[in-house]
Amino acid sequence: MKNSFKISALILAFAGLGLGASAQTTTTTTTSTTTTTSGGIRYSIGVDAGIPLGNFKDNYKWNLGGSLQADIPVYKQQLFVTINAGYNNVFGKKDINSTGYNAPDFKLLPVKAGLKFFPIENFYVQGEAGAAFLLNKSDIGANKSTAFVYAPQIGVQFPVSKSSFIDAGVRYEATTKYVTGVDASKVNFIGLRVAYGF
Repeated sequence: MKNSFKISALILAFAGLGLGASAQTTTTTTTSTTTTTSGGIRYSIGVDAGIPLGNFKDNYKWNLGGSLQADIPVYKQQLFVTINAGYNNVFGKKDINSTGYNAPDFKLLPVKAGLKFFPIENFYVQGEAGAAFLLNKSDIGANKSTAFVYAPQIGVQFPVSKSSFIDAGVRYEATTKYVTGVDASKVNFIGLRVAYGF
């Protein structure tokens, strides 16, 4: 119940931020990617995949998920505020070190906000931070259900038509610990997001 309340509060806060920002923008036409979007806001839906790093990779092999993102223009279609929410399943290894132990999957719901900047046409750098909610805390044996998450990313956004685009980015994503004093409970990975935008 506490998790549901926290998730709902965060989603409502991000939605309010997005509506507030869109209320202050006028209808514009993007120029950096030659796509036209209503109100200048770009929406994308993507597939996320990654490979764990550090101590986390000892028990986990890869992750797969999806995400929704809104890019709200702040300055000349070069600088955007981003709002991103998604789901990630990090798959545990089986029979670790021939012990018969199967690591339980990490089921995460990350909610992030940040900035996206286009230094040159179609190429961007992005940084986001927020909260990652652990949906199966009891399976993991964690004493925390929420962790701070941050994700720097670089990518390319190129047009498919006048009103749509493909967004492909590589990022490093990491959280703080879900189990106090256990470094291996930090989720960190190198990930790829490929999204369809409109």
